[in-house]
Amino acid sequence: MNLHSIKPAKGSTHKEKRLGRGEASGKGGTSTKGNKGGQSRAGYQRKMAHEGGQMPIQRRLPKRGFKNPDRISYVVFNLSQIEQLAEKYDIKEISAANLYASGLISRTDLVKILGNGELKSKLNFKVNAVSEKARLAIEGSGGSLEIIKLKKPVVGAKS
Repeated sequence: MNLHSIKPAKGSTHKEKRLGRGEASGKGGTSTKGNKGGQSRAGYQRKMAHEGGQMPIQRRLPKRGFKNPDRISYVVFNLSQIEQLAEKYDIKEISAANLYASGLISRTDLVKILGNGELKSKLNFKVNAVSEKARLAIEGSGGSLEIIKLKKPVVGAKS
């Protein structure tokens, strides 16, 4: 076998249709695209959610709910969970950096401590928010608490 004698398998190739090459070809005039309209033009793309003239679903259904742009969402830990995590990962300080290093939160998460459960060990906390019950339990066990304030830009302020 020589490279110059290689041919494709029989029936695997065929000539492409030559559209718009005169009426005698049988594919002239409108080039099999029908008459007028967007689909006969070059560059036509069907619009997303187009339903052929029927009222689209995003217009048929009513708007629902509200998404608050100023919402602050926290990753929440209860005191009972903190006690278990401190034993498992040998943590003396509960902070976002330590929780991230342990794989419990993502890098940008905010941490809030809630007061469900008991805290027996003396731990230091550097978190973004804490409930009143949790604050009393932390201070009662001899631990320290530091609240990290959020840097929130003032809406409408000129800089």
